[in-house]
Amino acid sequence: MKKIFQIIGSNKVLFKNFTSLSLLQIANYLFPLITLPYLVRVLGPEKYGLVNFAAAFAMYFSIITDYGFNLSATQDISVNRKNPERTSQIFSAVITIKMILFFISAILFTIIISIFPIFKKDLLLFAITFVSVFGSGLFPIWFYQGIEKMSYILLINVISRTILTSLIFLFVKQESDYLLFAILNSITFVIVGIAGFVFAITKIKVKFFFPGKEILKQQLVDGWNLFLSTIWINLYTTSNVFVLGLFAPANIVGYFAAADKVRMAFQGILSPLTQSVFPHVNKMLSESYERFIGFNKKILKIGFGIGVLISLVIFIFAQPIVNIVLGNDYQSSVLVLRIIAWLPLIVILSNVLGIQTMIPLNKHKAFSMILFFAALINLIISFIIVPIYFEIGTSISLLVTEMFVTVSFYLFLKLNKIKII
Repeated sequence: MKKIFQIIGSNKVLFKNFTSLSLLQIANYLFPLITLPYLVRVLGPEKYGLVNFAAAFAMYFSIITDYGFNLSATQDISVNRKNPERTSQIFSAVITIKMILFFISAILFTIIISIFPIFKKDLLLFAITFVSVFGSGLFPIWFYQGIEKMSYILLINVISRTILTSLIFLFVKQESDYLLFAILNSITFVIVGIAGFVFAITKIKVKFFFPGKEILKQQLVDGWNLFLSTIWINLYTTSNVFVLGLFAPANIVGYFAAADKVRMAFQGILSPLTQSVFPHVNKMLSESYERFIGFNKKILKIGFGIGVLISLVIFIFAQPIVNIVLGNDYQSSVLVLRIIAWLPLIVILSNVLGIQTMIPLNKHKAFSMILFFAALINLIISFIIVPIYFEIGTSISLLVTEMFVTVSFYLFLKLNKIKII
């Protein structure tokens, strides 16, 4: 940890951004961790699994509205942050495209839930959960990351999550309140999205206007490969819950989803390290390739050390973690948690090799192709073993896929003589 602060502390903007992102991650995972033990007990494995199944389905439409802008627009804003006119153009173009994509998503959503019987039984739940897509689409996290001013996001998130957590404890009292929980969650997404947009215009003074065709086309082209990458990533991350829900009862989905929430909470400790440095390494690369490589080498070593520690803690203490956080009804989550315990280590390595190194070097196509094959491998494994082994099969499929991604990123960099390790 000392090395982290030595590296980040040498740059005031980076340190401030890292601090804000660290606090943001604490908020993002602390509040759900506060409510998780309560919700899994009150809603039970079946309803908790059903809510997560609906959230996984809505995530597909969030992928469409995000369009890879969380990476491509962040990169674009970061490079042009000293040019207010250009940043306003990028901001306006990205928001406009995202809102157009949301309306397209709404049409697709309506058609799908009208056709397939699996959605008709809980139609209201899926409709309520879909509303969150609008909020996540409007929230310009890519803009704040690009200009390295994360304190506004921190403020918005902490306030909104404090209110949501309070409302959950006040009103979600029994299993039948799962719809109320979905409503509260979706409303929070919408409020956060609107607040993030308004803050950007009023506090940062970015201008929003309807952009011309050229800038819209440019943003679509720039984000295309990263959009594909986002699709492939979500096919082997978010889709696991959805695919499991196609074959297994809702309570089985609940066992996996609950264990994965715990894993993500631990993994969130590492997120500020990668998120805060992404705009910084893009700027650093434009100034010096050697400094860029040297910086990423240090981040990789630090990430490896912390990742090993986190994964070991999850693996060794899986049983007491499940007992304390999830309760006696979730004993089937223990083995799931032990299998996916190694993901924090694997994911931090793939983030540094892929997002922090390949994307700034504009290796977007290779990045996307690796993730495409990862998604393909995940789907093949999933459709073979998940119908037989349910949540255990899903866990194994996810672990194997993430290992493939990390090894592939490493081999690509090695073959191209980009010496990160």
